[in-house]
Amino acid sequence: MKIEELSPFSFARLGAKAIRDLGAGLDRYVHGKLWLKILIALFLGVGAGVLLGPELNLVSTKLSISITTWIEVPGQIFLGMIKLVVIPLVFASVVLGIIGSDSIDKLKALGLKIGIYYVLTTVCAVSFGFFVAYLIQPGNFIDTSMLSKLKASEEISQQMASGPKTAASEVIVGLIPSNPFNVLVHGEMLQVVLLAIFLGIALMSLKNEEASPLVALLNTFQKISMVVISWAMRLAPIAVFGLTAKIISQLGYKALFGLGVYVLTVITGLALLMVFYLVLVKTLGGQSIIGFLKSIKEVQLLAFSTSSSASVMPLTIETAEKKLKVRSSVSQFIIPLGTTINMDGTALYQGVATVFLAQVFKVDLSFAQIVLVAATATLSSIGAPGTPGVGIAVLASILTSVGIPASGVMLIIGVDRILDMCRTVLNVTGDLTASVVMNNLQKDKS
Repeated sequence: MKIEELSPFSFARLGAKAIRDLGAGLDRYVHGKLWLKILIALFLGVGAGVLLGPELNLVSTKLSISITTWIEVPGQIFLGMIKLVVIPLVFASVVLGIIGSDSIDKLKALGLKIGIYYVLTTVCAVSFGFFVAYLIQPGNFIDTSMLSKLKASEEISQQMASGPKTAASEVIVGLIPSNPFNVLVHGEMLQVVLLAIFLGIALMSLKNEEASPLVALLNTFQKISMVVISWAMRLAPIAVFGLTAKIISQLGYKALFGLGVYVLTVITGLALLMVFYLVLVKTLGGQSIIGFLKSIKEVQLLAFSTSSSASVMPLTIETAEKKLKVRSSVSQFIIPLGTTINMDGTALYQGVATVFLAQVFKVDLSFAQIVLVAATATLSSIGAPGTPGVGIAVLASILTSVGIPASGVMLIIGVDRILDMCRTVLNVTGDLTASVVMNNLQKDKS
């Protein structure tokens, strides 16, 4: 069933073009060396944190807290601005991606394939995390005296891990949003995506004059969201400086060195995941590995700079279509969807972090518990918003499910910002890999 049989839907193509045009607006941040400014800010933040930290004792603890609280303000504003627009941006993009499809039948076939693909790649990512964590065993390199620092943070971490416990059947039923406005207000990301899918399919059955006002409104939401994101980009270097300085000043650089093996373990796992993606690009996507890497380097740099796959989504779509030659009907459905439910880098990180903290706290994980962690990490990465810092909050709840103190997150939170930047690169790369693979698998159905 072709869309054209239902209505002209010329505005669907217009909406698709609007998404690509929004991506072009982010290009200037890459060409303006934003990534370099971020790296400089990161190193300056580490330096400032060391000067204000407990090791050198150049300033009193009270003064250090006061200074870092103020210099962290731009960072909190930056994160707040990204979170402010991520819901309307993802919602509008999923709807416009669906109505840009050629037919309902093709959409169903693509949806089934991409769903299976996302689950399988996420399971592989978690498995890679377990493999490198058990191979390197980073928890054995930690000084146990550092655990005493976690006592004061026990209550905070318990709050992070706590949450409403519901039966599995209730969770499944709860995925169907009964109140669309409530879903948008509370930011339940997976429900937002489902609502967008329902709305997009419904719009495909309407006449042009009936649907065009809502499509125009969604395009406006996209443009407004990207304006806010462009404002946030201006704060990015200052934000990274402030957030890094506060973290280092609180934790101290000695602790950072102590976590070096843990950081190396996560990065090794992410590198292994990158190799896995490149194999998929070559075997299932039918593209050159070198060409693929050259095409995606700019969006990877911007993802690294912002730690937010949602904020670079328009540029990701533009890269897929213009440089990787992915059809718009594929890219504009898969990438917004992948920004929400395809978090392989985050899932891998949660696997490594769980095993690491189990080693630190001398908790022996049984095979059943490992399977539980793998399943939880896979499911929790689906629907997690593509915004900075979400992985650490999800991790806290995973730890408590296998008997590891939730306060362990306070041990690794100091280096989480750096790792968040790295795993965001893999999340975005995963979305582009999925687009290339699905585009090749669907080519005979064009």
